[in-house]
Amino acid sequence: MTQLFPLREKPALSPYKKGDVLVLFGELFTRGYANGLVEEAERRGMTIVRATVGRREKDGSLRALTAEETATIPQPFINVPLEAGFDMEPDSKGVTPCDQLKDIKMSDWDKATLDWASIDESQQKGVARFRKNTELFLKELEKHIPAGANVLFAHLMAGGVPRTKIIMPLLNRAFKGTGERHIPTKALLDSQIGQFCLRNFNEVTAETFRHLIELSAPLRQKLEAQGSHVSYTAYGYHGTEVMIRGQYRWQTYTCYFQGWAKMALEKHAEDFSKQGVHCCVYNCPEILTNSSSVFQGVEVSLYPLLAAIQKDAGDKKHAEEVLRQCKALLKDDVTFEQIVKFTDDYLTNDLTLEFSKYDQWPQHSRQDQMEYMLKSSDYLFDLHKDQKNLITAVLSEVVFKSCGYVMLHDSWKPKAPVAWIGHDLVARCM
Repeated sequence: MTQLFPLREKPALSPYKKGDVLVLFGELFTRGYANGLVEEAERRGMTIVRATVGRREKDGSLRALTAEETATIPQPFINVPLEAGFDMEPDSKGVTPCDQLKDIKMSDWDKATLDWASIDESQQKGVARFRKNTELFLKELEKHIPAGANVLFAHLMAGGVPRTKIIMPLLNRAFKGTGERHIPTKALLDSQIGQFCLRNFNEVTAETFRHLIELSAPLRQKLEAQGSHVSYTAYGYHGTEVMIRGQYRWQTYTCYFQGWAKMALEKHAEDFSKQGVHCCVYNCPEILTNSSSVFQGVEVSLYPLLAAIQKDAGDKKHAEEVLRQCKALLKDDVTFEQIVKFTDDYLTNDLTLEFSKYDQWPQHSRQDQMEYMLKSSDYLFDLHKDQKNLITAVLSEVVFKSCGYVMLHDSWKPKAPVAWIGHDLVARCM
């Protein structure tokens, strides 16, 4: 179990400068954590090298992007498909793991048995493809690194939800299902479908970081021999500290389905750090992203940022502007104090605390806890004028910009291979 290591101090500016290179290992999507890192790197005058995971054709084959698809991507851009995972990787008979799942009915999901020899083969082939494409990517990358430039690799790989139609209804019932529609996360993960999901998550979220650091070793050693500095960052989630009753305390969203893969990611960072590699997994606070919508309730822990901004904002003018934007989205009679009191009560409720134990993370959820969380989430949604226009979008932007600042400047010489960015530091770095 990793020791909880929260970063408290706003990092001083790192030596990254104009002409240094930020390499995005993975595809940059809108409204995600990595946008904050890119903005901070651009502010320092760094060159951003972009990448893609590629696209799948109707027949399932993976391809690079077309000229039309790349037209709006800023250069330099390396068009090698870096898709990870193996859910769509055919075995020697042409059968993919997704093919095995496509005829399973919702009524039989927990009784489904998979051909694990076929899945093992798909996994091996998926890893081989990913490593081969990573080597092609790194070869291409070398052309974009000027003499004397420092390089920061940002690992953006996460997820790995198998792309087959039975999965989303199962996830929806595990994470949003109430009453008879609820599926316990332990039952889902203990099933063969769940075991396959966990494997794919691990390949996408954790193993890609290992492959990157291993395969870029020759390039790293060459650059370091020339006097350049090379670092690696990755995005973790392992709960985070938020303000609860006036104090910063660790809490978490439960059940975090990717948690086991994120733990494996942390372990890789610890192992490589011992070998002298500058690397860190930064555990960032919960935000509302395009991909987190299935996890309703994850955003409840974002609301306490209001209190952190009021107490610890580094830039008071910016803080006032953010709070003004938030106020405008809430119903006229709703106050920040009301929201903070509600989240304080929620985060100190016995039911929430039972599922926020650091030494047992990631815990499985239970129906009464999930229903309480979903009800709390609905209550907070209902305080807004428009439920499609939430203050969590405004607060998420504050989080990813502050995290971008911390990650860029701390990563030059990370204080630890695994670190936590809490709401206190987010507010200080505004």
